[in-house]
Amino acid sequence: MIPIVKVAMPPKSALMPALETVLYSGMIAEGESVYQFEAEFNRKFGLEHSLAMSSGTGALHAALTLAGVGPGDEVISTPMTAEPTNTSILYNGAKVVWADVDPASGNMCPDSVRQRITSRTKAILCVHYAGYPARLAELKRIADEYGVALIEDCAHALGASYQNRPIGTIGHYGIYSFQAIKHMTTVDGGLLTFADVSQTEAAKKFRWFGMLKGVPRTEVDITSVGYKYNMNNVNATIGLVQLQNISAILDRHVENGRFFDAELSSISGIDFARCDTDAVPSYWIYTLLCDDSHSVEKALNSAGISASKLHRPNSLHSIFADSRCDLPGLDTFYTRLLHIPCGWWVSDEDRARIVDVIRKG
Repeated sequence: MIPIVKVAMPPKSALMPALETVLYSGMIAEGESVYQFEAEFNRKFGLEHSLAMSSGTGALHAALTLAGVGPGDEVISTPMTAEPTNTSILYNGAKVVWADVDPASGNMCPDSVRQRITSRTKAILCVHYAGYPARLAELKRIADEYGVALIEDCAHALGASYQNRPIGTIGHYGIYSFQAIKHMTTVDGGLLTFADVSQTEAAKKFRWFGMLKGVPRTEVDITSVGYKYNMNNVNATIGLVQLQNISAILDRHVENGRFFDAELSSISGIDFARCDTDAVPSYWIYTLLCDDSHSVEKALNSAGISASKLHRPNSLHSIFADSRCDLPGLDTFYTRLLHIPCGWWVSDEDRARIVDVIRKG
């Protein structure tokens, strides 16, 4: 089977010597490798302020906390995502309020967000689903108008951009994931980026038990709750080696995505996800929209090509029962949704065969 997702690791010749060096360096916890990774990631992807974390979920928890989200507050979010996006909101005792999705992309619909704003709204949490940027200009305008934080979940969208700006730099906060099957993995890990540099110390304390690294433990004074969300030198070393080849991986995702856009545009009953014209997707996975998604899925699977809806709408989970509401855009999108492989492992021959199977129906 051609898989929908696949772990990308750098060549052994590059990775293993770097890992051996750090593993026997005597310093495998958070240290210079982590700080070097932060600096190199910032340089590569156009960020200014960031902190490497143990996971994207930890980074989301940090973003929500730095945004002031607490018990009794509301966070407007999308049900079309992996579950940790929304369970993170519950960590802070806040309520998830669902915005409907744009059936053309699966991303948060700004019009629906505006309808859901209340005096209790503290943040808007948007996801660039499957690597397709959300309608950020409209979402940022709403966030600024109501004085709430805009948090970008960029877990699927490494390398994507919006209006010539890197994804993750338009909202007040952004998070990235380096979990196993993302564009780039550090085995596990994440990264938080934020616009307000004055929050750097608070963010550092949040990721390390409420304490600052480098201050003698006999002299620290914990004034706020923190967690063990720091990245370690081993994960960071993997990340540093990954950064040496990430451009080629991202370029192949985009090349395959654009190939599918061109080839599938003329097939009856088939469409594909679309975003703003000034957005550049990074196509973590390719999003088909089918008049009969079940039949297309069956045909592709029979031909040795993995295809599925991948995620379940979060609004269906019992833990979010208090947030349930009508979401017609989500219903339309999810009925038509089907993901197909689009990554670096999909060869020219593979992608041609995928199109041929879809064309034959």
